[in-house]
Amino acid sequence: MRGVSLLVAVLLALPVPAFAAIGPGRAVSRIDGLMATEKGGHLTVQAKGAVPSGGWKHAALKPRKSTTPADAHVLVLDFVAEPPQPSDAVIPGLLPVTATITLKARKGTVSVRAVSAANEITTQILR
Repeated sequence: MRGVSLLVAVLLALPVPAFAAIGPGRAVSRIDGLMATEKGGHLTVQAKGAVPSGGWKHAALKPRKSTTPADAHVLVLDFVAEPPQPSDAVIPGLLPVTATITLKARKGTVSVRAVSAANEITTQILR
């Protein structure tokens, strides 16, 4: 019993980045292109952008809850990705990433805005 509690204490003290759940990610460096299309009651948004180095994974567009009245007819998305671990060897330099999300179309939404670390792009929804 004493050995088991010692083992548990040691395991809890170890860092766990390899076992950590996929978090919300960090904003990608920039957005280069954004396209939104609505078909059959579904809205598909595609974004292209860049990250500052290799090793970034799981690029995604995450819906943001907007609180400003100006965004009443705008779907706001954060363009995020999972950065590499600090111990990973990666290629420095801007590298391309893409992400796509399909959502149920909301009545009254006329445009989509994607936000990154350096810029944001707004586009009208193609119907």
